Amino acid sequence: MTTPLKETVGRYGIWSVGLRSEDPDRRGELAEAAAELEELGYGAVWLGGNSSAANAAPLIEATSTLTVGTSIQSIWQHEPDAAATAFAELESAHPGRFLLGLGVSHAKRVEQYARPYSALVGHLDGLDTAGVPAERRLLAALGPKSLRLARDRAAGSIPYLVTPEHTAHAREILGEAPLLAPELGVVPETDPARARALAREFLEIYLPLPNYTNNFLRHGFTEDDLLDGGSDRLVDALFAWGDDQAIRTKIDAFFEAGADHLALQVLTGEPRDALPRKAWRDLAGLLA
Repeated sequence: MTTPLKETVGRYGIWSVGLRSEDPDRRGELAEAAAELEELGYGAVWLGGNSSAANAAPLIEATSTLTVGTSIQSIWQHEPDAAATAFAELESAHPGRFLLGLGVSHAKRVEQYARPYSALVGHLDGLDTAGVPAERRLLAALGPKSLRLARDRAAGSIPYLVTPEHTAHAREILGEAPLLAPELGVVPETDPARARALAREFLEIYLPLPNYTNNFLRHGFTEDDLLDGGSDRLVDALFAWGDDQAIRTKIDAFFEAGADHLALQVLTGEPRDALPRKAWRDLAGLLA
């Protein structure tokens, strides 16, 4: 009997760019980190950047139960047939351990970017033909049309850089059954100025991207909230920071809004490809 997806990924996962490294010299380090995350009780790892089954495979091989998902694989850089072949190979070797997270990326990052919604529909058509089951793929859906597509053509949604209010909106569109697994940035810092500075440093690469800023504007923020690295109101809505109780309260707000799982991205001020393993341990203790 197949284990339901929500049980497979559990309530908590780790979102990381560093764990998708393609540097062969880091393979042992990544395997060790993935094994520790599994031991700490995280149910899933979400690989940031334009990740693929090839990035997921070493982490799956180093663990026994951990689910590994792409967050996201760009539809512009991976053809459906090639993605399906890679999926099938990993599925054959490690059944049920890989989830194909898909997204349309951003116009500023993709030369051929055009009609993203239609392109995503076409990509899903190609995956259907090539045999990737809908129940093993997820969409990085933000807006209503994409959320409906995640409901109808995938197993659910893995929205990035969102608030509890967006989560409630997404759950209303998705309905009860599909997986809703938002990413949440966690800043383990109690000083407000330091915490918000770290969050704004992280936000810097995202605020120029309309996919995100349009979503903020749809959910009650204003153009003023997008200025100067993001207002305190925006930062405090998007990130969990403060002492353990404050972070726990923010996490709980996402579940109260309808999330099934949270992909937690710990921000410590280290380079984006770092592996903040002590912070992951500390966070696991808080979650327990």
